[in-house]
Amino acid sequence: MKYTVDQRGYYGQFGGAYIPEMLYPNVEELRNKYLQIIQSDDFKKEFQDLLKNYVGRPTPLYHAARMSEKYGAKIYLKREDLCHTGAHKVNNTIGQILLAKRLGKEKIIAETGAGQHGVATATVCALMGMECVVYMGKVDMERQRPNVERMRILGAKVVPALSGSMTLKDATNEALRHWINNPTDTHYIIGSVVGPHPYPDMVARFQSVISEEMKKQLQEEIGNPFPDYVFACVGGGSNAAGAFYHFLDDEHVNLVGVEAAGKGVDSGESAATTALGKVGVLHGSKMLLMQTEDGQVVEPHSISAGLDYPGIGPMHAHLFETGRVKFVSATDDEAMKAGIELGKLEGIIPAIESAHALAALNQFEFDKDDVVVVNLSGRGDKDLETYIRWGKY
Repeated sequence: MKYTVDQRGYYGQFGGAYIPEMLYPNVEELRNKYLQIIQSDDFKKEFQDLLKNYVGRPTPLYHAARMSEKYGAKIYLKREDLCHTGAHKVNNTIGQILLAKRLGKEKIIAETGAGQHGVATATVCALMGMECVVYMGKVDMERQRPNVERMRILGAKVVPALSGSMTLKDATNEALRHWINNPTDTHYIIGSVVGPHPYPDMVARFQSVISEEMKKQLQEEIGNPFPDYVFACVGGGSNAAGAFYHFLDDEHVNLVGVEAAGKGVDSGESAATTALGKVGVLHGSKMLLMQTEDGQVVEPHSISAGLDYPGIGPMHAHLFETGRVKFVSATDDEAMKAGIELGKLEGIIPAIESAHALAALNQFEFDKDDVVVVNLSGRGDKDLETYIRWGKY
């Protein structure tokens, strides 16, 4: 696969492991052992068993008849919102907790934006009886209150990040600091395809179950494993990495990543990294990053906490640079309208992150026979307050 990571941990020019010396032993241990562990029969057996009996996989591929009629194509929704915990994030946390156990780690830390990764991490720590600390920006804690309480009920300690914009970037900074100070007994479960190698590759592999199931389900449904389009929202990019993974070498499948334009790409309040970013290093890898002339990170803005990130991980940066994935964006208002529309047309209220992917549908001209899969990465329960405040329904 020319779109997957190379031996050195790079996707084209992006990736690598730009880390403080204190973290080198941890990251090196992971790099040396992760493939051997996750490809072992006992790991695969336990992982598959938990995905099936705990997470509830496979998730349905639902033919959205009323949406199809509206957009003039055959629209299918990959229902990751029906996973245990309410989003795709748990696919990765199950994989990483099993890996951490095999590495002999006793404690887990994580960062979270929308709270879904935090909840998924707290969930698997409860399942495995491991101590859990989750870092979350103070702003995100306020706008995603139900998820904060869910994490606490599950036994996790939620620590507010009080620096910068007090959102996902800052939570990631705090989690990395914690890891530097506790390198031997602690595993850091990164929730997205960001961070130093091997994290982007590892997370993409755990999430690739999404596109693996899509192919089987499409084969059963339409007699062909290949859709014409796959849409997914991109912040850090883990749900999109999973949705695209098994189609990357099939160039006839159009892959569409949808970023958060916030109040408009050129408004100064946006998170549309491919439109605004330049090559830079953040959180341990070389990626595309919104930054000032002198390399200071520009604060992103999105109504969805999960897309409120100033960079795009190395895998997606490479997919953008090579043109394999077409990146578009949707504004806050467009996403909110698309979320409400799905509720009214199909009886499904999506996470606002996923609503960005839905919002991009009207930017394309489809033929009536086009098969379009939208990865519905999470459910909207956590966003009810935001929907209520927006209020236009």
